[in-house]
Amino acid sequence: MTLEELRTEIKTCQNCSLYKTAAQAVPGEGNPVAKIFFVGEGPGFHEDKEGRPFCGAAGKFLDEMLEENGFSRKDVFIGNIVKHRPPGNRDPLPEEIKACTPWLAKQLEIIKPKIIVTLGRHSMHHFLPDIGSISICHGKAFKRDGQHYLTLYHPAAGLHQVSLKETIKNDFKNINKLLKIAK
Repeated sequence: MTLEELRTEIKTCQNCSLYKTAAQAVPGEGNPVAKIFFVGEGPGFHEDKEGRPFCGAAGKFLDEMLEENGFSRKDVFIGNIVKHRPPGNRDPLPEEIKACTPWLAKQLEIIKPKIIVTLGRHSMHHFLPDIGSISICHGKAFKRDGQHYLTLYHPAAGLHQVSLKETIKNDFKNINKLLKIAK
């Protein structure tokens, strides 16, 4: 299966009730052979409207950090744990995450990234459920079953808590360091 075929399937997904309240699915986008796969929690308001991940204010901050570190969206893949926006931007429920997990697993299988960068606590705990709080683990690299992970605060955290913005930018710099190790 190709990434485009998978995208088509995700667009018609009705595995949980999120599709009923969302404008559309947001499968993710980017390089189909990306070395870096960014995984957020779920689509927000702007993402739901446009069908693209991280296209609102948090996405602009993510783009800024990508550029500062020598990357563009064309170099990476960006997706989310859940593929439809939870109503009112609430946290995804466990059954919604479970329903979307096969989609994410298939994306990872097709892309085969060297690094999975988790954006926020929900993404971090999806992949690394036993590592503790993001306030302790942010900016740290982990390796599980041969896969490299880097845990970062969600870019939106830097917009809501200005005091975190520099921390997020500094943590982001660890991507290039981990990429050298992962090669």
